[in-house]
Amino acid sequence: MSHRLEPLVIRHTHRLPAPVGAPVGPTGPGEVAARQFDAALMSVGFKLSAALLEHLSELDRETVVAIAGRTLDTVRAMVGDDVRHNVYFVDFPANVPDTFEFWTQCLIEALADRASRDETLAQLDSGVLDLLTLPSYGNYRHAYAEMLAAHDEVLAAAGDRTTVLHLGDTAEAEITSLYLALAGSTTPLGAEGLHDLVTLARHCVDGPQPEVIPVRENRAVVNAACLAVGADLLLDTVTDVLRLACQLSGGDVTLAVPTRFTSLPRRTRRALLAGLDSVVAAAPAKLADVTAHREAFKRLGERLHPHEFPRWPHAARVFAVARGELTAPTFDSRVEALLGADDIRGAARLLTAAPGKLFRSLDRLLRTCRTQDERDVVVAAAEQVAPQISGRVLLSVREHFDNRARQPGHSRVFVNRYGRAQVIADVRPRVPTAERERLVAALDDEMRRRLPAPGRLLIDPDVLDVALPLSGKATTAGLGVLPRGSLSPVDGELLRFFIHWKQTERTTDYDLSALVLSSAYKTVCWLSYTALTEVEGEHSGDITNAPDGASEFINLRLAAVRGDFIVPQVNIYSGEGFEEAEESVFGFMLREGEQRGRPFEPRTVRMKSEVRGPGRVALPLVFVRGDDGRWRAKWLHLYLRGNPAWNRVEENRVSVATLVRGVVERDHLTVRYLTDLMAERATATELWDGTEVPDGPVTYIGLERPDGLHPDSLVITPENLRALIPG
Repeated sequence: MSHRLEPLVIRHTHRLPAPVGAPVGPTGPGEVAARQFDAALMSVGFKLSAALLEHLSELDRETVVAIAGRTLDTVRAMVGDDVRHNVYFVDFPANVPDTFEFWTQCLIEALADRASRDETLAQLDSGVLDLLTLPSYGNYRHAYAEMLAAHDEVLAAAGDRTTVLHLGDTAEAEITSLYLALAGSTTPLGAEGLHDLVTLARHCVDGPQPEVIPVRENRAVVNAACLAVGADLLLDTVTDVLRLACQLSGGDVTLAVPTRFTSLPRRTRRALLAGLDSVVAAAPAKLADVTAHREAFKRLGERLHPHEFPRWPHAARVFAVARGELTAPTFDSRVEALLGADDIRGAARLLTAAPGKLFRSLDRLLRTCRTQDERDVVVAAAEQVAPQISGRVLLSVREHFDNRARQPGHSRVFVNRYGRAQVIADVRPRVPTAERERLVAALDDEMRRRLPAPGRLLIDPDVLDVALPLSGKATTAGLGVLPRGSLSPVDGELLRFFIHWKQTERTTDYDLSALVLSSAYKTVCWLSYTALTEVEGEHSGDITNAPDGASEFINLRLAAVRGDFIVPQVNIYSGEGFEEAEESVFGFMLREGEQRGRPFEPRTVRMKSEVRGPGRVALPLVFVRGDDGRWRAKWLHLYLRGNPAWNRVEENRVSVATLVRGVVERDHLTVRYLTDLMAERATATELWDGTEVPDGPVTYIGLERPDGLHPDSLVITPENLRALIPG
C-alpha cells in the first residue's frame, strides 16, 4: 500500500519516504546505485538531497534500484517527460517555413497525389481550400526517433531547473502527515488535491484525524471513508449530509454540478437519515439550508426512502421542506427584508449571527448606508465578529477592500470555481475612505493576532509576490504552478511553451497560440498555425489528430518581443473538450540560446500542469515585461467560453486582452503581506541569498526547500502554501 501512495507524497511534498532495506554500510554497492539514481534524476531536472543520497547509499543495491524506478516514473510524469513530444517540423525551431510557403507546399503535394488530386482541384475551383483535406497537413511526417536524431544534446546551463527531493520520514508517517494536511486545509483543494484526499482518507481512516476539518468538501470525503468502516461522522448542517451522499454516488461534493444519486445500501441510508435527524433535532433553524439545494434534496429523498424509517421524524422534515410541504424562512430572506425596509442597523445586527455572511455583505452595506451613524454600526459589527471569521475569508475581504481604493472606471473580473471568467465595467459607488481604512486596520490586527511567532524567519525573495492561495478550486495542480495573480521571475533568453493532448474517442485538434500585446493591451502580433514565424519566434506546426498523443510548441526570443505582454493560449479547434480528452497539459521552458537540445527538455521545464476547464479557450498565464525590462509570469488559470468549434487566436484577441488587463491590474494579496506581519514577531528576519543556510531551526518561506535546513525547521513552499493561511 505504501508504494502505491508514495507518488502522492513525492508530488505534494517533494519528499521521498525513508526507504527501508538491508543496510550495507556507506561504501557498499548501494552507493554506486544511489549516484546513478541521482544522475538519472538530474537529466529530468531533479536531484537527491545530501541526506537522501547518504541514506540510499547505506542500503542494498536492489532496494535502491527499485526505489529509483518508481521515483523516476513519478518525477517524469510531474514534468511531462512521460510522453513522447514530437513536432511537425523535424528540426524545430530551425528551418520553420513561412506560413504561406508551407501551405503552398502542402497544396503542391496534394496535387501530385492521385488519391487527393481531384478533391483538391474541386476545392480550388470553388475558391475555398480546406487545409485539413491536404494529405501532408496536420500529421507527423517523421518518427519520434528521427526527430531525436535531428537535434544535438542539450547543454547544461546554470539556469536549469533543479528540484531537490528530500529525505522524508517513514512511509506511513509521511502518508499520515499528508492526509492530515489535506484534510485539515483551511482553503479548498483543487480537483487533484481532492482526488488524492479520497485515496488518503481510505488508507488513514483508522489513524489520527485532524482536530478540525473547516472545508466542507474535505469533510464529505472524510465522512465517506468513516462511513465505510463504521466510524463516527462529522455532521453539523444538512448540507454536510447532502455532500456526503454526493461523494458516495461518485458525484460533485462542491454541489456545483448536479449528482445522479445511486441506489444506496440500507445501512448507508440509515446512517444518512440518522445524520439528518440529529442535525435538525439539535438546531431546527438549519432546515432553512434545504432551500438552497431544494432539487438535490428532492432527488436524494427518492433514494433514501425516509418513510421507511419513522424513528427519524426530523429527517423527514428535510424532504418536506424540499417538496414545499413545509416552509423554512431563510436567514437571507430576513436580511433582505430589513434592507428592503432601509433598516441598515437592523440588518447589520442580524448578520452578526452569521459572521461569514456579514463579511461578504460589507461592501454592499457600506454603499447602502446614508448616514455616518449607519456606517459606524456596520464597521463596529464587523470588528465585533472578526475573531469568528475564517482566515481565508478575512484575507479575501482584505484583498477586496484593497482594490476598492482604486478610482472608478476599472473593470471587474468575475471568476467562478472552474476558472470561467467574465469582465464587466465597475460602476459601483466608492466605499467611504474612512470606513475602508478602519476595516483594513481591523483585519490587519486580527491577522497579527492569529499568525504564530515564527522565531527566526528566513525568506526567499522570489516568493514574496506569490498570491495567497485563498482557494485551490480553479488552480490546476502540477509542477511549478502558483495561485492566480502570482508573479514569478522569468530569466532566460528563450521562452518555449508546449501543449500535449491525447484524444479519448473523437478526432481532436488543439491549437497552441501566443498573442503579443502592447503596453496599452493592443495586438502587436501572434504566433499560431496561421502565423508560423514572426520576429519574436516560431511555431512548431499544426497537428490536427491525436489518437496516440500530439504536441505543439512555440519558441520565443524574449529580447526580440515587440510588446509588453505575451499571452499563451490553447484553443480547441475541433473535437473533445479539455475535460473530455484523455490527456491535456500545458507548460513552459526557459533556455539559454546556446543550449540547443530537443524541442522538449525536461530539465528546462519551469511549469507543467493539466488543462482541465469548462471553456474552449485556456489562458494559463501571461508574461509581463516590467518597468525594469525584466519579464515575469503572472498566473491566470482562466478559461473563455469560446465557440463550439474553430476557435482561433485572431478571433478572440479582443476578449483575451480585456480579460488579461482586468487580472493584471488587480492587486492580489501576496505572501509579502503575511511575512511583513510575521516579521513583527520574529526574533530575526532575513532574505535568503541562495547560499548558506542557518545552523539552527528557522521558519523558511520560499519557492523551493533549501538543502541542509535544520530538521526542526518549519518549511513553507508552494506545495504547502495553504499552511500559511491561519484558521
